[in-house]
Amino acid sequence: MSAPERVQKVLAAAGVASRRASEELIAAGRVTVDGVVVSLGAKADPYRQVITVDGERIHTNPLLVYFLLNKPAGVVTTVTDPQGRPTVMDLAPANPRVYPVGRLDRDTEGVLLLTNDGELANRLTHPRYEIEKTYVAQIRGPLKRHAVRALLDGVELEDGPARARSVRELGSTADRTLVELVLAEGRKREVRRMLAAVEVPLERLARVKIGPLALGDIGSGKLRPLTGAEVSALYAAVGLGAQVGATADGDHAADRDGASA
Repeated sequence: MSAPERVQKVLAAAGVASRRASEELIAAGRVTVDGVVVSLGAKADPYRQVITVDGERIHTNPLLVYFLLNKPAGVVTTVTDPQGRPTVMDLAPANPRVYPVGRLDRDTEGVLLLTNDGELANRLTHPRYEIEKTYVAQIRGPLKRHAVRALLDGVELEDGPARARSVRELGSTADRTLVELVLAEGRKREVRRMLAAVEVPLERLARVKIGPLALGDIGSGKLRPLTGAEVSALYAAVGLGAQVGATADGDHAADRDGASA
């Protein structure tokens, strides 16, 4: 017999949304267990009770899939957008339903993980796991030494101090420089705000790595399924054991319309 679990954990494990987003669904009164609206803190047995979100029953032990997307600039990292702008969901396969892990702001390009693995998504975005994110910034002019020192020592932002774990120059021309920055946080527009705080004129920004997951040579707007080794590496990075029932290679999904659009 299975043991009851917190409802938000059940929703996350079923790929409905991240743990925190699932808590918001519960707080909004959109989740029922056996027909009764539940509140935060409620528990349920996903194998013996009927759990619904907005009236639709959720299914436990989903087929887990994982995709790496090279998000283009101009695309927002949301499931829907009230302003009608293109979202990352327009680039994702329709089935099984996946969700973006964390966010990249509209003008930032690069690595974005899409999955229905709620527990992995929760850990990858939770600050306690300090998953490193690597960015490449194109700036105008040279990278000045005092700016590097300030970024490494930490700069004060409106939501608290922020610090880069490493900063290094990748190359330069007469009027532009490429800079690699590594952070272990994921606050909204954090890299952009940090560069602005030290008066570094940013022209273009791309995230090229999340933990062990690197962008590689995938084209802008394209996605590909993760390999089994990549999924295992992500699990290891957040302290989880081997995934159960996961399909890391995603062969079943890669052939669907939109899987590489």
